[in-house]
Amino acid sequence: MDDQHGILMDAINELRLALVHGSGQEQISKLLDEYIEFTRMHFWSEEQLMEQTGFAGLEAHRVEHHRLLADLLQTAHRLQYGEGIELRAFLCNLHRNLLHHVETIDQQYGPWLREHGVV
Repeated sequence: MDDQHGILMDAINELRLALVHGSGQEQISKLLDEYIEFTRMHFWSEEQLMEQTGFAGLEAHRVEHHRLLADLLQTAHRLQYGEGIELRAFLCNLHRNLLHHVETIDQQYGPWLREHGVV
């Protein structure tokens, strides 16, 4: 999971670099779509581990995943349809949300997985 968290952070950095280098909306949308797809895969992987080990907080974690993904999809939709979004603010928020999720929400299942021999 930590490797996947690193990939997500790298993808945010790639989005930031695209913005800094003046990439167009099409390139930003492509990178955001890739980030969303990897996020879906990551969330599914986390949920599978929690389900396989009987983690009691799975449903609350799943709800948080759905909320984060819905926010991402809404922003991607707005970007694709040319609605004005402040990309710098969005990327800062995306970074902040990922850090919060990893450092607080994901920390709830880490000890459980270790106890069950997963990590």
